[in-house]
Order: sequence, then structure tokens, then C-alpha cells
Amino acid sequence: MNDSRLLIVDDEQAILHMLTTILNKEGFKQIDTTSTAEEALSLCQIKRYDLIFLDVMLPGRSGFEICPLIRETTNAPIFFLTACSTDLDKLSGFALGADDYITKPFNPLEVVARVKAHLRRHSGKLSPPSQTIYQYGQLIVNTLSAEVTVMDRKVELPAQVYQLLLFFCKHPNQLFSKSQLYEKVWGEEYLGEDNTVMVHIRKLREKIEDNPSKPVQIITVRGLGYKLVSDGGKYEHT
Repeated sequence: MNDSRLLIVDDEQAILHMLTTILNKEGFKQIDTTSTAEEALSLCQIKRYDLIFLDVMLPGRSGFEICPLIRETTNAPIFFLTACSTDLDKLSGFALGADDYITKPFNPLEVVARVKAHLRRHSGKLSPPSQTIYQYGQLIVNTLSAEVTVMDRKVELPAQVYQLLLFFCKHPNQLFSKSQLYEKVWGEEYLGEDNTVMVHIRKLREKIEDNPSKPVQIITVRGLGYKLVSDGGKYEHT
């Protein structure tokens, strides 16, 4: 995990210095920093990052504006950094492809814990790689290449949306409440006031459903939760 490469994008030098110092102490030595949106986009095009911190209020173009552009080049977890903490701001961030939301001022140790949690889930370095192919109707997920196809069309998913889909694939036809999904997929305690799960369910449906407003793959059981309908699907290990 400590060989992970991180990018911190923020126009406050104090934030750049604090995060870099804390992460260095935790063993993260490959950290790039920038204070502009344009340089962030350039760096993401020429380097592979395992996790990205992205400030919302950047000079010129905002973090919200460049997040979708960064998403075109990487599925690495993206943490928004912002002084705004309203539900609308958080929903906007998640809808644009973010995986976590850090509100300033923040506890550096909590940020480090979140970084490690996301890297554990997404790096795939904690266990030897193995291939599992899940197929449910026209939906196919290849875990070795992390490729998702729907009706032979390759679908690009943000990292956390992919993890949510993968969890559903591992548990077809099983019903999960919003709190269960949050605790199992995000690995954190569910406090009851977070719309994270609903936003990610919506993003997943937009990617894999023919009609996201009338889903047939990831369905809602009113008042109870969500489940993936396998419709006689299968999974294969190779």
C-alpha cells in the first residue's frame, strides 16, 4: 500500500503541506501536489495515481468541473476537499464521480484512515489476483481486468460504483438495506443521514440499465432496500 502514488490538488499551500506531511509519516512517499486545475489534468494524463485529493474551489476551473475529465483517465478513488458541507454539495460531488468527501477543517488522522480503507479496497495488492467472471443477462463483470460490459458495450465505472456492482454480483438475488450496503461496501458505520448509497445506486443504474428510471437489474424493494436480479445468471472462476 505504501508504494501507492497520490495526487493532492488544492490552492491552499497549508493544506498541501499538512496532507503531504501526515501521509509521509504514514509511509506514503510518492505524493504529487498542484494548486491548479490545468496542471492536475495534465498530471492525470501522464501518470497513474492510486488516489486523488481534489479541492472544489480551485482558481479558474473548479474541482466539480474537472472531476469528470479526470474520471475519463482513471478509476482511482477521488476525495473532494471543500469547506462546503451541505447535502446538495455532497450529492453533486458523488454524482460527478467522487468516492469520498472531506470537509474542511478536517482531522488529518481520519483522512489517513479513509485513504487506507479505500486503497485496501481498490489496490488489489493484498491478495494474489484471481479471475472471476460474473454474467447476469447482458451484464458481464471481469474481476481480473475490472472490465464491465453491457450488451457487448464496455462501460466505465468510477471506483466506488464498481465496488458496489461487484458486491451485488457476489450476492445475486439477496436483498440489502441502505445501511447494510454502506457498511459492507464502504466499510464504515452507517449513521443514517447519508445519501451516498442512493447516489451510487443511481449512477450504477445509469451505466448498466437500459432505462435507469425503470431498472430491471438493480431493483428497489420499497421500504427494504436493493438487490441484483440475476434472472438465471451465472458466475465462473478461471
